[in-house]
Amino acid sequence: MNPASLSVVERVNALVKALNGAKRTNEALARCGNGEEMLDVLLDASAKLGLGLSRQQLANTPPIRDWVWWKNKEALLTIGDNKPRYQQDASQGKDKREPTPERKRFLGLF
Repeated sequence: MNPASLSVVERVNALVKALNGAKRTNEALARCGNGEEMLDVLLDASAKLGLGLSRQQLANTPPIRDWVWWKNKEALLTIGDNKPRYQQDASQGKDKREPTPERKRFLGLF
């Protein structure tokens, strides 16, 4: 079957299935320091398999989109102080005398 005739989701799923058991590729993904490096490794794997996926297609299609997000530890959406929840919790128990940045207001409500 010609991979070009498959939808983007089907080609991404084929890539994910091919990665299962690909020891060198999985080790290269584990060594990546951020999501961009992961996308480089995945683009190379896609090219070797003849899937023809672009960087944008990989970055926007689950589950790879989620892998990149997890590697970068970037929140898809934040409300309030523009900090992910786990970082907000880190400030608990700190000295209250330290100056705290002014909170951003959400539509003047909070």
